[in-house]
This record gives sequence, structure tokens and C-alpha cells, in this order.
Amino acid sequence: MKLLDKYIIQKFLTSFFFVVVVLVAVICVIDFTEKNDDFIQHDLSAGKIISEYYLNLFPYYANLLSPITVFISVVFVTARLAARTEIVAILASGVSFKRLLLPYWMGAAVISAVTFGLTGWGIPKANKTRVEFEKKYIKNPFRYDARNIHIKIGPKSYVYMESYDNTSNIGYKFALETIDGTLLKRRMTADAISWDSTRRAWHLSPQLVRTFNGAQESLRTVPPRDTTLNLFPKDFASTYRLSETLTLPELNGYIQQKIERGADDTQVYLSEKYERYAYPYAIFILTTIGVVLSARKSRAGVGGQIALGFVLAFIFIIFVILSRNLAQVGDMPPMLAAWVPSIVFTGIGAALYRFVPQ
Repeated sequence: MKLLDKYIIQKFLTSFFFVVVVLVAVICVIDFTEKNDDFIQHDLSAGKIISEYYLNLFPYYANLLSPITVFISVVFVTARLAARTEIVAILASGVSFKRLLLPYWMGAAVISAVTFGLTGWGIPKANKTRVEFEKKYIKNPFRYDARNIHIKIGPKSYVYMESYDNTSNIGYKFALETIDGTLLKRRMTADAISWDSTRRAWHLSPQLVRTFNGAQESLRTVPPRDTTLNLFPKDFASTYRLSETLTLPELNGYIQQKIERGADDTQVYLSEKYERYAYPYAIFILTTIGVVLSARKSRAGVGGQIALGFVLAFIFIIFVILSRNLAQVGDMPPMLAAWVPSIVFTGIGAALYRFVPQ
């Protein structure tokens, strides 16, 4: 690593850290003004608010805004070098533009590695505390209001409930069906099913069991009893920001469980998973575009180039939000949706690179 590489990497990472702190601090101040009434209503101490909420909110927003902060940092550093004619001197000394990009890519590699580690493991653990804080003190109490619930709990086992009360953990008009292919083999019904937290089992009211063997049907009644099922109260709990609280291994396991149960909201979690892989690559692309855009001295000065950086970075975020929404409603495959912003900006970067001074 040459002296020039160390100089650019230092400026890049220092600017990135500064931009992250400033932007996230401003967002946290705005967030505090919006939620201050909730904090006062619950008589929360400053220590509790900071330790349980804002210390965990900071890395969340730092990661969310990483495309913006990386892009702005690159534009700021490179535009200043161009304004002082340092870029011209570097290229005139025989350094190619590709070689000039190397220290930026090295800095981007450091940020990408840290980002992937944080999105995969660090931030989800912090989000667990933050989301619980939000649900307890900011959001309204959750009430499970779905009707006619169908859940697959085994290869041939299906659960049906007319309704479920998550405050008392009681399900009404319960049915457990065993289906082999397209044939119903057994159906057990009960008026109610309730969760016993001490025994960690379900308590069934008197049951009516119907067994089918071809054209023959047998009927018997079973007194109240406890049983275990591949079903838990957490399956009816709030899913508010759940995908953000799962580490990468937990997210993969949860997605697999969703697929096995035939859930219809799997796209939300698949989108979250693929975005975690796409973000580090996006950092490289935006770093390259930032250098290409700001390598020339502009009449608008450094301020104009930074403003352009803001605009393009926000366009990238809009692409991310739009593609994520399309994936969650099923209009676009989650993997494609996660990579579309990076693919589009890769094309933009390749087009801009053709006009950069070599």
C-alpha cells in the first residue's frame, strides 16, 4: 500500500464516520421530538431511553443510510481532491484511473465487511431490545384479529381455529386434521384450546374425533386433556419488525418454517434476507459512481457535487424501498427485488465510467 492509498483511505473512512454520526444524530433528534410524549406518558428515565432505545437505534439507521453516507463521503473526498487539482496531478504522474479507484475499493471493502457482519448478527440483536421497547412504550397493544386460521404443523397435519385471543392464549372452534394426499384420514374438533405456560402444553376441551377409512367412519369422544403440538403462542404474537430482529441463521430457519407451513407472508422475510447480501455490493457500486462523478473539477464547486451525490443516493434509496414493496406484495421475486437497485446503478456506473478522464 502506497502513501497515496493510505491518504485516500484515511480521508474516505474519516469522512464516512463523520457523515454517519451527523446524519444519524439529526434523525435521532427528530425521532425524539416525535416520541417525547410517549416517553413522558410512561415516565421513562433518560438512562432507560438512551440505553434501550437510542443506542440500539443508532446502528440501525447507520446501516440503513450506508448507501447515502458512503456516496456522500466519496463525493466529498474526491471533489476536494479535484478542486485542488490533485486528481490531475495523480493521473499526470502515470497513475491510471483504475489504479486510483483501488484505495476507494479497499475502503469500501472494509465498510462492506462491517456492514455484512452488522446486518447479519449485530444489528438484529440490538433490534430485539429496540423493537421490544417500541412495542411496550410506543406502539398500541397488539391484538391478534385474524379469523378462520389455517396452519400446517406437520407433513400431514393441519390446524384450524375460528379465532384466537392472544391476551389469554385461547383458540376457539379448534380442529386438527390429518390429510394423506387429498384424503382426510382423521379430524379432531374441540370448542377451545388454551396454552398452559407452566406445563408448556395445550389444554383441549372435550374432543370429538372422527376417523375415516375409505367409506367407513368411526366416531368417539375424548375427555379434556393436555397435548403438545408444533404450535406455540409466539405464532400468534406481533410480527412488528420481526424480520429486523432475526440474525441471518435465525432468519433462514424462520423462512424454512414459513415455507413448510405454507405461509403467505414469506416474501417479507426473503426480501430482508437477500437485501442483507445485496447491500455490501451496493457499497462498491456507489463508491465507484461517486469517484467517477466527482473526479472532474466542477464549476459548481464541491457543494454542487455533494448536492448531486445526495440526489443520486436518495434515488438509490427510493429504488430500494420501491423494489422491497413490490417484493412484499408478490409483484416481483424477492431476490430480483433486492438486487434491482444494484443492477440499475451498475449500469449507470458503467455508462458514466466511459466519460471519466483517464
